[in-house]
Amino acid sequence: MIVTKKAIPRRTVLRGVGTALALPLLDGMVPALTALTRTAARPAKRLGVVYVPNGIITRNGNWTPATDEAGFELPRLLRPMEPVRKHLTILTNLDNRAAFARPGEALGSHSRPAAAFLTGIHAEQTQGSELDLGTSMDQYAAQTVGSETRLPSLELSLEGADTFNGVSTCDSGYSCAYLNISWHDRSTPMPRETNPRMVFERLFGDAGSTDAGVRLARAQQQRSILDAVMDKVASLRGDLDGEDRRKLDNYLDAVREIERRIEIAERQADRELPLLESPAGIPVSFDDHARLMYDLLLLAYQTDVTRVFTYMIGREQSGTTYPQIGVPDPHHPLTHHRGDVEKIEKVTKINQYHVQLFSEFVARMAATPDGDGSLIDNVMLLYGAALRDGDAHVYNNVPLLLVGHGGGQIKGDRHLVYPADANPMTNLQLTMLQMLGVPMERFGDSTGTLQELTGLS
Repeated sequence: MIVTKKAIPRRTVLRGVGTALALPLLDGMVPALTALTRTAARPAKRLGVVYVPNGIITRNGNWTPATDEAGFELPRLLRPMEPVRKHLTILTNLDNRAAFARPGEALGSHSRPAAAFLTGIHAEQTQGSELDLGTSMDQYAAQTVGSETRLPSLELSLEGADTFNGVSTCDSGYSCAYLNISWHDRSTPMPRETNPRMVFERLFGDAGSTDAGVRLARAQQQRSILDAVMDKVASLRGDLDGEDRRKLDNYLDAVREIERRIEIAERQADRELPLLESPAGIPVSFDDHARLMYDLLLLAYQTDVTRVFTYMIGREQSGTTYPQIGVPDPHHPLTHHRGDVEKIEKVTKINQYHVQLFSEFVARMAATPDGDGSLIDNVMLLYGAALRDGDAHVYNNVPLLLVGHGGGQIKGDRHLVYPADANPMTNLQLTMLQMLGVPMERFGDSTGTLQELTGLS
């Protein structure tokens, strides 16, 4: 980062008609170098969680590397992570203990693991709307690192409804709410947003106005978010040096491209609604929808609108089909493969496809400047599933990846193998929370921290 004597406020926001366009960190926002300002300008730490549904088939060495020695080979499902492996930590033998059934609990094989994934708390079987769980790790993080941002956290999902083809996909004896992974408190799940337009408006809509007519006025004028502030952008560019101009132009191009893709999705949804029953603004293509949400999360981090997110690629028992990769069958039924080699191969393709999308997101974060490094240097991304192999519904040794360096606290390019049946996954989450500066000594069913996680000498 080039330290200057310019005085552009760190949280510069360009306002227009119903618009609040936050800017990324530019060199011109860092004041003249002093010990105090160097500390003040240090990039913020961030947390993200990407959740994949219906488990991951880890058999036949598909997920777990054969060794934990340096230079280990990435197995089939993780090969898409090869370009970003230096940011990757693979964790083996961490258990989703709170998901295990208690005596008399024959059902709940998807609700319990999903509910426990970020809480470390066993979901109680309740009647009707009664809920009994607890605060999830992302919301604890939001209380600390999210207190300085406009949005303490973002909760995104590619699926909102808890039905497939009109049939409920919730576990008998459990509220559908337990399919959420993010919880404010013991009885309040965080609502998950599926519509990219709504996410875009939350990021760039003018939070200073509560009048819905303001945004309607902009829409009627057919003005984009950028059109509403371009006069201010032009004025600002005159005060920036060449490198900051490049950063600003790249950022504005990204905003414009996302807005264009959302508009295309809305036009497609208008045509396809009678057949697909998809809310306006949600792309018809899963591929487009997933990538668009990832791009919105990147902008949210880049502009420091939020520092905490959860992103559900799907909810448990998801029936999403993936014809784009040659799998037209619904996802969840395939996971009950009963050893059928063809079904196992199809689920494996789905698992690898999800990793590929995530890897692209990681690569973009690694290419996005943040302070003296990139966004990936200052983030911890937890990727994984709440269970292993959806046919057997196994909750020990769940598939988990940790990506990013946590502000220089995590080395990366490692495979950590823990003793079997010795660590709940909440030990990892407690360690991550402490790295974020959250003052906690215990989280969920944790039994301690993972001291060797950093890998730094």
